[in-house]
Amino acid sequence: MTKATTGARAEIHHEHRDVNGGWLRPAVFGAMDGLVSNFALIAGVAGGTAETRIVALAGIAGLAAGAFSMAGGEYVSVASQRELAQAEIDVERRELERHPEAEESELARMYEQRGVDPETAREVARQISRNPEEALAVHTRAELGVDPDDLPSPVLAAVSSFLSFSLGALVPLLPYLLGVRGLWISAVVSMAALFAAGAVVSRVTARSWWFSGLRQLVVGAVAASLTWALGSLIGTGGL
Repeated sequence: MTKATTGARAEIHHEHRDVNGGWLRPAVFGAMDGLVSNFALIAGVAGGTAETRIVALAGIAGLAAGAFSMAGGEYVSVASQRELAQAEIDVERRELERHPEAEESELARMYEQRGVDPETAREVARQISRNPEEALAVHTRAELGVDPDDLPSPVLAAVSSFLSFSLGALVPLLPYLLGVRGLWISAVVSMAALFAAGAVVSRVTARSWWFSGLRQLVVGAVAASLTWALGSLIGTGGL
C-alpha cells in the first residue's frame, strides 16, 4: 500500500451544522415562547376562576393570538433584515463595478491582515476579482458578514415560528381539551415539556442537557407561578 503523496487533497472527516439558516432560531424561540406564555396564561386564568371552559377558551385564544403574532413578527423582522443586507450588497456591487482596482487592493489588504504575505495576497485578490460574482461574495462575507447566496428566508422563519409556537402552546392546553379539570395535571405536563424542550435545545448548544432543561423549567415555573398569583389576587378581589 502506497502512502498518499504530499499535497494531495485531504479528506474532510467532519461536517458543520447550519448556523445561519432562517429556521432554527424562530423554531426554538417559538416553541419555548408558546409553552411558557400559554402555560402562564392558563395558570393565571385558572388562578382567577374554577371554570374549566373559561380556562380552555383562554388557552385557545392564547395559542391562536400568539402563533399569528409570532409568525407576523418573524416575517417582518427577517424580511427587514434581508432587505437591509440586500441593500448593502447592492452598494458593494456598485463599488466593484465603478472602482474595481480599489476593491481589488482592499481585498488584498484583507488577506494581508490575516497573515498572507503581500505578494500572495495580491495574486489571490487578482484571481478572485476576475469573477465579479465571486468577488462580490468574498467582499460581502468579509465586510458585512453575510452570504449573498444564503440570505435568511422570511417565509421559512414565519412558518417555523407559527408551527413551533402552536406546538408549544398546545402542551398546557391539551389536558383541558381532553376534559381534565384542575390546573395540576396541566402543570405537571408543562413542567415535563419545559425540561424536555430545554434538554433538546442543548443538542445545538454547548450546554449540558440537564442544565439547559432545568433552566427552562425554572423560567417557565416562575412565570406561571407569578401569573397564577396575579390571577388569584384579581379573582379574589372580584375584579
